Amino acid sequence: MYAVIRTGGKQYRVAPGDVLKVEKVVADDNGTVEFSDVVAASSEAGSFADPAGAKVVASVVGDGRGDKILVFHYKRKKQYKKLQGHRQSFTQIRINEIVVGGNSYTAQ
Repeated sequence: MYAVIRTGGKQYRVAPGDVLKVEKVVADDNGTVEFSDVVAASSEAGSFADPAGAKVVASVVGDGRGDKILVFHYKRKKQYKKLQGHRQSFTQIRINEIVVGGNSYTAQ
């Protein structure tokens, strides 16, 4: 069983028990996150279920910031140089449950 969810402008293929890093999301008091923007869902190989009303429930493992990315602007012959750094914030989540069409799939 897997589902394709959309969060932070990206799409992720997730299955129950997967741990992945997504862009910063806000969790509720229990430390859980619910993704209702499900693009596709599949319960068996070669078939897709209707993703309308499907949701993916995950728990937050931790927060952090990614590696530094250097952005360097340079214009030759103009004596112009600019260096800028960026670190993207992320949330590490564990997929607990995928609910599709009234059926619930959890990690073993």
